[in-house]
Amino acid sequence: SRDGYIVTNNHVVAEADEIQVKLYNDKEYDAKIVGADPKTDLALIKVDANDLEHLELGDSESLEVGSWVVAIGSPFGLEQTVTAGIVSAKGRIIGSGPYDDFIQTDASINPGNSGGPLLNLEGEVVGINTAIVASGQGIGFAIPSKLARGIIDQLRDSGEVTRGWMGVAIQDITPELGEYYNLEEKSGVLVAKVYKNDPADKAGIVPGDIVTHVKGERVKSSRDLSAAIAGQGVGKKIPITLIRDGI
Repeated sequence: SRDGYIVTNNHVVAEADEIQVKLYNDKEYDAKIVGADPKTDLALIKVDANDLEHLELGDSESLEVGSWVVAIGSPFGLEQTVTAGIVSAKGRIIGSGPYDDFIQTDASINPGNSGGPLLNLEGEVVGINTAIVASGQGIGFAIPSKLARGIIDQLRDSGEVTRGWMGVAIQDITPELGEYYNLEEKSGVLVAKVYKNDPADKAGIVPGDIVTHVKGERVKSSRDLSAAIAGQGVGKKIPITLIRDGI
């Protein structure tokens, strides 16, 4: 940002004794960690500088598979390397943490690209490059800007990340459950158990309810619901749409 905040990967800075940021014009700044979130591998650092040129965060939700994207980084120490490719897939789960939701791209990403931006053709940041498949080629992953935006805001405001919770045990709707509950669309999340005195219990949610939307956005799986709730502030009231007794 203009006031010196920089987004990167937590694994890039977590073990560092000192952090230096070098800009494209060869200016160097000492940086400090404002906050980090190991669960999403995001960190926010800050340099003592103002009026920096910066990139705008774009909308990763609007990306479509096949869209062209550009990755920028310093692979193997080769500064300001630019590579291009397409979005190969969205919503990838690679086993790195509970909030996996990666953009997969075939734009060349190598060691040293971590923390660099993934851009759409409007020059907006739609992802933060973070991982590769070591044994593969043309398989790289980026944290989507939609996920990063909320994390960045929390790190900047408080230096840490808190996540909302409902207090329920949930499971995906299988075809068998969809037929049993007479659902027209075989999507949503079944509430299997509600924990006493937790938020869902206080809101009147009961076992057997099927959650279909959070804040108007459809949830298709348990992972969708967990991510949607985790992205809400603790203590915040949010609208949830559910099906109860087929209604």
